[in-house]
This record gives sequence, structure tokens and C-alpha cells, in this order.
Amino acid sequence: MSQTRSNAYIIEIQDRAAGIITRDERGFRFFSSERLFDSLEGRQFRSAREAERAARAVFSERSSRASSQLFPN
Repeated sequence: MSQTRSNAYIIEIQDRAAGIITRDERGFRFFSSERLFDSLEGRQFRSAREAERAARAVFSERSSRASSQLFPN
């Protein structure tokens, strides 16, 4: 039985489509599908998991920044 690996994956963060990553010879390239994740646009990652972690970090950072603006100390 042969194994086939996909060349593209959708990254979802809390039911939001953060973007799509595509495989190339150097790893995975990120294409943002939502403005929140535009800072990752075009970035190269070694693995799909690394790209997902980066998207989660962006989401977490933006979420905590938004909540601190709503509820200042």
C-alpha cells in the first residue's frame, strides 16, 4: 500500500480558517485566509505543526491584546 501525502492543508483556530499551507521542497508556505493572520502571509515553516503553532500564537496574542484593551488594569 502506498502512502500519499497532501500538498495543502487548512489551518483552523477555534473554528476560524486561519489560512492554507502548501508543501514545497523547503517545507510549508502559509497563505492567510483571514486578516487576523496576515502577519504570517508567505512565511515558510518546516512542518505543518510549526505553522499551526504560529497561527495559534497570533490568535492568542491578538485575543489577549483585545481583552486587555476592553478590561484595562
